[in-house]
Amino acid sequence: MGESAPMYAIYEEGGKFNTGRVLSETDASAQLELDSGKRVKVKSTQLLMRFDKPQPTEFMLAGKAVASGMEVDMAWEFAPEEEFGFADLARDYFSKDASPSEQLGTLLCLFDAPHYFRRAGKGRFRKASAEIVQQALIAIEKKKQLQQQISDWAQELMLGRCPPQVQTQLFKILFKPDKNAPEYKAVVEAAKQSQTAPLVLLQKAGAIRSAYDFHWQRFLFEHFPKGTAFPPLQAPAITTDLPLANVKAYSIDDSQTTEIDDALSVQGLGSDCITVGIHIAAPALAIKPGDAIDLCGRARLSTVYMPGHKITMLPDSVVQAYTLQEGRNCPALSLYVSFDAQTLSVLHTETHLELVPIQTNMRHDQLDTVVTESWLSKEASGVETAPVVAMPHAELAFLFRLAKHLKAAREVVRGKPETFNRPDYNFRLAEVADTGPNGHESVGISIRTRGSPLDLIVAEAMILANSTWGQWLASLGVPAIYRSQASLAPGIKVRMGTKALPHAGIGVPSYAWSTSPLRRYTDLVNQWQLIASVRHGATAALAAPFKPKDAELFGIITAFESAYSAYNTHQASMERFWTLQYLRQNSLAELDATVIKSFPGEPALARADHLPLVFAVMGSPALERGSRVRVRLGDMDLIALDIHAQFIESLQQTQEPINTEEDEELAAGPLAIAVDLNDAELVPTAPTDAPS
Repeated sequence: MGESAPMYAIYEEGGKFNTGRVLSETDASAQLELDSGKRVKVKSTQLLMRFDKPQPTEFMLAGKAVASGMEVDMAWEFAPEEEFGFADLARDYFSKDASPSEQLGTLLCLFDAPHYFRRAGKGRFRKASAEIVQQALIAIEKKKQLQQQISDWAQELMLGRCPPQVQTQLFKILFKPDKNAPEYKAVVEAAKQSQTAPLVLLQKAGAIRSAYDFHWQRFLFEHFPKGTAFPPLQAPAITTDLPLANVKAYSIDDSQTTEIDDALSVQGLGSDCITVGIHIAAPALAIKPGDAIDLCGRARLSTVYMPGHKITMLPDSVVQAYTLQEGRNCPALSLYVSFDAQTLSVLHTETHLELVPIQTNMRHDQLDTVVTESWLSKEASGVETAPVVAMPHAELAFLFRLAKHLKAAREVVRGKPETFNRPDYNFRLAEVADTGPNGHESVGISIRTRGSPLDLIVAEAMILANSTWGQWLASLGVPAIYRSQASLAPGIKVRMGTKALPHAGIGVPSYAWSTSPLRRYTDLVNQWQLIASVRHGATAALAAPFKPKDAELFGIITAFESAYSAYNTHQASMERFWTLQYLRQNSLAELDATVIKSFPGEPALARADHLPLVFAVMGSPALERGSRVRVRLGDMDLIALDIHAQFIESLQQTQEPINTEEDEELAAGPLAIAVDLNDAELVPTAPTDAPS
């Protein structure tokens, strides 16, 4: 007697239909062997069909062929109103003797038409109402049309044309995409089909018409989505009755500076005790926590700087109400530090709220070539003072002597000298008639060496104020926003917090930003705390707006760090953009540079000698850090902010000292934009500590 033909069964699991040979079966379950050889136990209620021929693969193909030929709307018409099984509908649709393949085809058809038939159990269905079917058909048609629209847009992009709908959503697609949006899907589809990076695809399609506008609009999209305009705000008047200080104060800033936060005065020259006044604009006398102007400042947290432009933290009308404008008696928070005329040791300090006469707003760009170390070292009687040097020579000379003393004292605490051999660069933009597609202005770049006498005078005065006020607030138990650095060991970064901790990088016992309240929100917060301390002394902690362990203060720190880092990154990006534009504008083909980092087996990283530019040097031999090279410049990408540089020759080594701290920042890598081909999102990468 021959063996009986094998029996097969179909069951559904996880929305998929599987077939297997029945090995054994009880009333409750069956054991099946799949094509893979795996054996599974299936409940009897899950078995939908049994058959003995043809083979399972052939049987499934036959069922799919039947399903593809069925008219779903006709099947819906044949279906009863009550719940039914697929075999029942097969007999109504085909014939009372519907074959197994027709039954299987009906099952597959019903399963793939959920808008017509709701599943009511294993192999059982219930027809949807006519209204539901109509709504579903409309939705399916819309989806079909939308998919066609996506395909059409993708084709346009691949042909080098950008659809207006994609153009409108450009920055959202690139930097904060809604992955269900048709515009985004069109870019992804076009990128995949053309095997082109999304950013390159959009450039070729004309979506990015200006490299400058790309960087600018991207920044606005991420940080100023509602634009940079201010709501109408009226600067409140300072109503406090303030005494008039018996000093003559002078500010020192660049000509472009409108937010003049600080000024200096000197009293007592020729005596045993010389008093230096550090006068800070006092908007906190009028602006109150929680008022409209405060909320505006807290939303921005800092002024944003970039070549040729800035976005101020506060409206210009508000800034001008409190800025230290020459010719006015300006409300100020003043720190007076008295020094021994011979030793320059600190005798005592005082802080006052007062009106300060501002004699002149002096300007770095007009003074740096006049107020030199040589000029300051001359006897006062033999000095010819240029009209722009409004501050008396003797006062400037003392401030410079004091600044050098303060710096040297900090370096002792610091454990090593500060060496800033890398210069600062000034960018000057000028509109021209025709500059091509990558910018609307020409750019000039000039060098301002850091550590010039005026730089040093202002920097040391501000460090003195921030350190002195920080320690004073701590002694009164008044919380403030501090910057600290535990040590100068590699990897130890500057932190912000509410505790008066040492700042190893500066070499002071504590450091609370307090000298720029018109352009940094942390300084405005600290000024509120300082004003409370001036007015209430030992009980200031009870009267200050922010109390110890204030959650709001921690929130401000977190928000500020995020915004300040983003703003600095944008500034660094735009400085790099304009430097590349400068190279193109002046047709510079070669540069001299200094190696700041060398990677075994990889291109060295070099810094241009006379431009703010870091780049990889291709084709170079093994180079040591500090080596000088000449390179040939190649292709430039103003979107990715990248430039190719090819090694030409090594140059004679200079004796210029290497600044490890500065170069470690630069060596983090040139700003670049990485393109993720999988989802078309663009991810910015930049040095971790962008310059302020």
